[in-house]
Amino acid sequence: MKTIKGPAIFLAQFAGDTEPFNTLPGIARWAADLGYTGVQIPAWDGRLFDLDTASTSKIYCDEVKGILKDAGVEVTELATHLQGQLVATHPAYDLMYDGFAPASVHGNPAARQAWAVEQMLKAAKASENLGLTAHATFSGALAWPYLYPWPQRPAGLIETAFDELAKRWKPILDAFDASGVDVCYEIHPGEDLHDGVTYEMFLERVGNHPRANLLYDPSHFVLQQLDYLDYIDIYHDRIRMFHVKDAEFNPSGRQGVYSSYQPWVNRAGRFRSLGDGQVDFASIFSKLAQYDFAGWAVLEWECCLKHPEQGAAEGAPFIHDHIIRVTEKAFDDFAGAGTDLSTNRRILGLA
Repeated sequence: MKTIKGPAIFLAQFAGDTEPFNTLPGIARWAADLGYTGVQIPAWDGRLFDLDTASTSKIYCDEVKGILKDAGVEVTELATHLQGQLVATHPAYDLMYDGFAPASVHGNPAARQAWAVEQMLKAAKASENLGLTAHATFSGALAWPYLYPWPQRPAGLIETAFDELAKRWKPILDAFDASGVDVCYEIHPGEDLHDGVTYEMFLERVGNHPRANLLYDPSHFVLQQLDYLDYIDIYHDRIRMFHVKDAEFNPSGRQGVYSSYQPWVNRAGRFRSLGDGQVDFASIFSKLAQYDFAGWAVLEWECCLKHPEQGAAEGAPFIHDHIIRVTEKAFDDFAGAGTDLSTNRRILGLA
């Protein structure tokens, strides 16, 4: 068995324009001082990382690793959630999603989608140059507006959407395969891959591609009321990344899963800082250890109540205390009889 690595922290929600959060050396030292040993880098944030340069320069990637080593951490993975979202976007979201891309492609969905694909291809090479084996992203969504429709969906609409989604992602998956890196889709509301069934629909269409894998984040399953422990039993062979994020679901007679268009603080389903929600992390860490998950336990902070710096400070010891140092021996080895095949046959009456 393998021991999970960590604690690590996803830097996306902490990057900012003030020190120490506006440079990679500064934010890396901040994370290390809190007890983190790894950082997951958002590849869209130019204050911390230059994806274009990383995709072509091993020297630059070595410099990034050197900066992190000097601070006392290492890079766990790169993330392209924003770029991945733009690989497949329904027109209803065009105006809102323009903010994820450079101004040169605003108002031009085709150019924006081409830019997103190019970004993903660069992310494959950058991950390879950094010596990484997994990458975090979103699938994007063509069918999401029709999740719970009225009037009813036309026959074949969802199938057509997933056919197109697979068509767009297959060349990207092939590029990541050539770089030796797993694409780990964060299963997430707002994405066409938002639960187990939709992931299977996609996986079938990309020919069970060996690089089409999963980022496991139980918080999104709490909000969907999906069994997040059974999910590990079903998909453990595909889970390559782990976001440690808490959540709670408190339905009432007035609202439930859909949360009534309310802001986060007033929703029945809310993300919380580690230990403040309802996720059974002891069981999650046990199951991941049982199934030999060898990746990182990465804090993702998205709490509607607690300050991010308090959440980050509390997150490192929380993860550290949940990581199971796996055993190399059975607890009852002391009672072993030291038998061999001949003795075993005699015990069974087969001698």
